[in-house]
Amino acid sequence: MGKCAMIGAGSWGTALAMVLADNGHEVRLWGHRDDQINEINNDHTNKKYLPDIQLPDNIIGFTSLSSALDGMDTVILAVPTKAIREVVRKIIPLLDSKVIICHVSKGIEPDTLKRISEMITEEVPDHLLSDVVVLSGPSHAEEVSKRKPTTVTSSSVNIKAAEFIQDLFMNQNFRVYTNPDIIGVELGGALKNIIALGAGISDGLGYGDNAKAALMTRGLAEIARLGTKMGANPLTFAGLAGVGDLIVTCTSVHSRNWRAGNLLGKGKDLEEVLENMGMVVEGVRTTKAAFQLAQKEKVDMPITKAIYDILFNKRKPKDAAGALMGRVRTHEVEEISISVSEQP
Repeated sequence: MGKCAMIGAGSWGTALAMVLADNGHEVRLWGHRDDQINEINNDHTNKKYLPDIQLPDNIIGFTSLSSALDGMDTVILAVPTKAIREVVRKIIPLLDSKVIICHVSKGIEPDTLKRISEMITEEVPDHLLSDVVVLSGPSHAEEVSKRKPTTVTSSSVNIKAAEFIQDLFMNQNFRVYTNPDIIGVELGGALKNIIALGAGISDGLGYGDNAKAALMTRGLAEIARLGTKMGANPLTFAGLAGVGDLIVTCTSVHSRNWRAGNLLGKGKDLEEVLENMGMVVEGVRTTKAAFQLAQKEKVDMPITKAIYDILFNKRKPKDAAGALMGRVRTHEVEEISISVSEQP
């Protein structure tokens, strides 16, 4: 059995800790709030993030990062993208041997434009890092914690490391595939949050199913366009980490990004929305990074640009939607075939 430290006791970290515990692994769940960790250890609940869920007894909570990591061979990072570097820097002095680091976050760092695996590799010395793996796909913590059927993807530049994480998590309720395209898996997971914001805005404006279907489809084209330019396999975006994650994030009330977008579409300003959410909305920060990436790579991403203008330039959602609909006519299939033909 594995020895796993889950760093981050939010909804997703807790739900994944449950999967590991169900598989019989030793699971240590780290959080920085004493009251939350005491609740996990004494009541076996985490009510703020997963109401009405009883946690397995073999999940042990820690506020001490050193104690949580002691003797563990796998570290899983379930913290927001903006906290990745800070948390990793705290972890490094506490490691005395190589570990596999698996991250389950979805974002891109603004300004540096780094993917999360790149951030981790940049921070952790080679003698302490065995491999970096990403676990991604269509998966809401609320459903995983209720042991509803879920399927995700494990990806790494080292397929053996991806398979190790696959074996660690996989059970009858939680199926894991592997994919060697870590660029595509990370970008698909990050960029779909932007489109989910757009889907929520569209629903908030009352535009209906036709508009949302078009937004999701053209949004996927944008994701694939940028992804292939950055070296991803275009087929990844037709899989779980691409269209699968896009569907679930754009259509579910569990989606923070959809809920945030919905409030924006109903006229709330960004500061008010984020305050009301009470949890990190990764798509906001990712929109800034994706807009910067599109400019750097000279990739046309009109939906991303529209969401960026709504979030950071205070453009009214209805005006941004009108501008998208009024763009000059163009082809659909041609640009997809061009993207595929550009692959080596």
